[in-house]
Amino acid sequence: MAKGHRSQIKRERNAQKDTRPSAKLSYARVSVQKACFVLDAIRGKDVQTALAILAYNPRYASSLIEKLLKSAIANAENNSGMNADNLYIAECYANKGPTMKRVRPRAQGRAYRIEKRMSHITIVLDER
Repeated sequence: MAKGHRSQIKRERNAQKDTRPSAKLSYARVSVQKACFVLDAIRGKDVQTALAILAYNPRYASSLIEKLLKSAIANAENNSGMNADNLYIAECYANKGPTMKRVRPRAQGRAYRIEKRMSHITIVLDER
């Protein structure tokens, strides 16, 4: 159990908070495995290179991640006052979201389950 007053606990928790600009897309209708193919291609790159990679990547997840990266860049410029030319992708990852379960009819009255997976995608930027 945590010691101290509630406001003191909150103050300590906020002091440990990550201040780097980021953007998060929750409940993206793409599986974690498919999103990670695109995220691996842009991890550690500067934002201009990453946007160019995403623009010419044929995967569906790249359009979602491109929009998310543009949002993270806007957050860095407007909220943190950073210069977009100096930014790079410090972290990017996809976590498992909820799964929609659907049923597909099969032969002889059977039913097979279809799982439509979702993910939560996060991009964290930093300045060089």
